[in-house]
Amino acid sequence: MKKAVWLFETGLFIFLSIPLALLPLRLSIKVGELLGLLLFHVWGSRRRIAIENLKNSISSHSIVISEPVEEIIRNNFKNLGKSFAEIIKIYYGFGEKIIHSVEVDGIETFHQAQAQGKGILFLTGHCGNWELLAIAASVRFSKIAGVARPINNPYLNALVERVRERYGNSVIYKQGALRKIMERLRKGNCVGIFMDQAVVPNEGYVIDFLGRGAWTTKMPALIARKTGAAVLPVFINRTSRGHRMKVYPAVQLSNIGDKESAVIEDTKRFSSFIEEYIKEHPSEWLWIHRRWKRVNQENGYSGDTRNW
Repeated sequence: MKKAVWLFETGLFIFLSIPLALLPLRLSIKVGELLGLLLFHVWGSRRRIAIENLKNSISSHSIVISEPVEEIIRNNFKNLGKSFAEIIKIYYGFGEKIIHSVEVDGIETFHQAQAQGKGILFLTGHCGNWELLAIAASVRFSKIAGVARPINNPYLNALVERVRERYGNSVIYKQGALRKIMERLRKGNCVGIFMDQAVVPNEGYVIDFLGRGAWTTKMPALIARKTGAAVLPVFINRTSRGHRMKVYPAVQLSNIGDKESAVIEDTKRFSSFIEEYIKEHPSEWLWIHRRWKRVNQENGYSGDTRNW
């Protein structure tokens, strides 16, 4: 039964996505924006999560906004729709203009890190068009192995995998990921990790994220310390001309003597780049995710991760 459902979903996806891919770029993005707006109105559960997340971040004084909360979240859904349209065009081979219109800042930082020969750990979050970020990076300066969870539908997952591989990227699935990540970095290759999703307690620490405690993965800090790989935050955001990608200078690891305290401090430093992105581009982060789940905020977050 599951197989039949998966095949139906995949067929429906292809049937509905082909017309979007064939439209002229501007029209395709406009349709994507309208789809995002439609999603804003019909996907009430996620809209409410997004609004609540943003309101809580404002009340904690972590974000200052100049627009109404609902307007930012509406634009957030529009961004998701536009990103979907762009990726669909790329999936069907009509996205070269999108890829090559991405402006890249900080490419010299990448070359400096690459010259060290210990591999590069790219840190990012679900910001802007994050799928385009990986594809544009592979086309413009380096192939990347991204750490991700597979899509539940294996046929859709295979479709996405083939597109990523077409542009030189690959996927490391979370199950048994650590060994594969270490192997790639030791060969001087690049690995990309999203670190803005809530993790289970044994995978991370509770650190301050936009004024509230949130479970955050400790994997990047542990890997960086074990391999000596350069840690480069990288993000993408929309501009009036398309997209801008920024590669930040390598993050210095903590020199705290206690190992666990050092890993916690590194995790805070890494995560702070995502916070800054959200403050600068509040409508381009994935607010619909339950980032602060599994943490009892009512008990008062003290900032001491060892208390959680």
